[in-house]
Amino acid sequence: MTTKKLTFRQKILVAGTLFGMFFGAGNLIFPVHLGQMAGRNAVVAMIGFIITAVGIPIFGVAAIGITHSDGLQTLSSKVGKGYGIFFTCLLYLTIGPLFAIPRCATVSFTTGITPLLGADSPEWLYLLVFSAAFFAFVLFFSLRPGKITVWIGKIINPVFLLFLAVLVIAALLNPGASISAVAPTEPYATKTSAFFSSFIEGYGTMDAIAGLAFGIVVIDVIRRIGVD
Repeated sequence: MTTKKLTFRQKILVAGTLFGMFFGAGNLIFPVHLGQMAGRNAVVAMIGFIITAVGIPIFGVAAIGITHSDGLQTLSSKVGKGYGIFFTCLLYLTIGPLFAIPRCATVSFTTGITPLLGADSPEWLYLLVFSAAFFAFVLFFSLRPGKITVWIGKIINPVFLLFLAVLVIAALLNPGASISAVAPTEPYATKTSAFFSSFIEGYGTMDAIAGLAFGIVVIDVIRRIGVD
């Protein structure tokens, strides 16, 4: 029997899956760096960052769903067949092997493993071993897309959110300095410049383009739940 709408529990599951797919290395690096540079103009900077790092990606997912596209190439081919092929290849290379994929492994290694290594340790060797293990797990999950909501939405994401909440709460309860006391750097000196600088910075997460690629995955998850 096909359901007409998602239940509240299913909406939470899909939302958790969506969050888990989008939250990558860039989402961990850029907000922290942005807050340090923006200082007392952090609130304005947050607004600009959220527009490009959160708003546009959601529009990308919505575009796939609204147009009933089977994927990015189908959507981009509405401009032209040649453009569709070119744009699809360029996008997947950008969020794949050229930029985003290596960044996921190196950020995890740099933040979690590097501080534990000695000064004379062969870091390249440890990075090689770590990357092999890291992408072995990625391959395992990628080859089983039908269970993505179970692994990401029900298991990985809740655990991650728990650790993230502990980190955020600890930072808020024990701040290094008051926000109002931190002078913003030059690109964030005024509220206007802080907004536009963070607006551009939001593209660094690559979620604006990833939304077009992730959209079909989210739509497929909803279809598997039983919604047409």
